[in-house]
Amino acid sequence: MFLFLLIAMVVVVAAVTLAVVGGGDSAALPEVAPEQLTDPLPLNRPLGRADVEALRLPVSPRGYRMDDVDEVLDRLGAELAERDARIADLESALAGAQATAARRGDVFGKPEEETDR
Repeated sequence: MFLFLLIAMVVVVAAVTLAVVGGGDSAALPEVAPEQLTDPLPLNRPLGRADVEALRLPVSPRGYRMDDVDEVLDRLGAELAERDARIADLESALAGAQATAARRGDVFGKPEEETDR
């Protein structure tokens, strides 16, 4: 009886070892292709709020894929820098136009009317 239990225990340990190590040519788990960013941000137009809200980054076993996150953050940073520069240009142009109008006394942009008395 003891010999039977010993042989059964050896067979069970060998079977578990082969299952864990993956005996033979076939692996225990097939290799899965990593997820890729399926719907990247549009390249032909500026980003909008809907683009950012619709963005879904693929998940890897340890979190988000760093390459995809870096790509999205770089793109968003470039877009924000471009918008900030455009806003600064427009604000300086507006300030210049307002200063010019104030010097002329034409605060509201209407031409002065001449009256004959």
